[in-house]
Amino acid sequence: MRKLKPIELRVMKVAEEERKKVKRNPVYVILDNVLDTYNIGAIFRLADAVAAERVILCGGAETPPNHRIKKASINTTEWVPWEYASTAVEAISNIKFQISNVQVIAVEQDARSVPYDKVEYSFPIALVVGHETDGVSKEALDLCDQIVEIPMWGVNTSLNVMVSLGIVLFEVMKYQKS
Repeated sequence: MRKLKPIELRVMKVAEEERKKVKRNPVYVILDNVLDTYNIGAIFRLADAVAAERVILCGGAETPPNHRIKKASINTTEWVPWEYASTAVEAISNIKFQISNVQVIAVEQDARSVPYDKVEYSFPIALVVGHETDGVSKEALDLCDQIVEIPMWGVNTSLNVMVSLGIVLFEVMKYQKS
């Protein structure tokens, strides 16, 4: 293990002090087997932007410390709380057990989905996003309270997982009381 330089230790101490000052919103982001490290890093940036309580990485997702995640996250992995669960099903089950009245919503194209902007969101809330190609697993979808999707009008039928999450996250935050 490499020894940290004094400047790195100071930066870590400042980051820890800043992290403690942040008033976290009751928002949880569950990544169901998201594999691209740049997507994972970008999702940490989104989680920081909304002061999310926690990011939960599941399945084959890489976890910090990881150079590519750190680079894409612009170091937000240092102050956004995160944890790992072996599956999204485990993560959803745990969050429903730990947090009463949590609303669990998947962002996914599915026969049961409704447009993301036609939903009344409530807090605490957990948003589940899935694998870049396969999406949110059927087992995880079955545990969600609701499934939302972003309408598409062009030839392409989907958006990048980080872009989709960003759109829905900022719609959700309209419902948060300051």
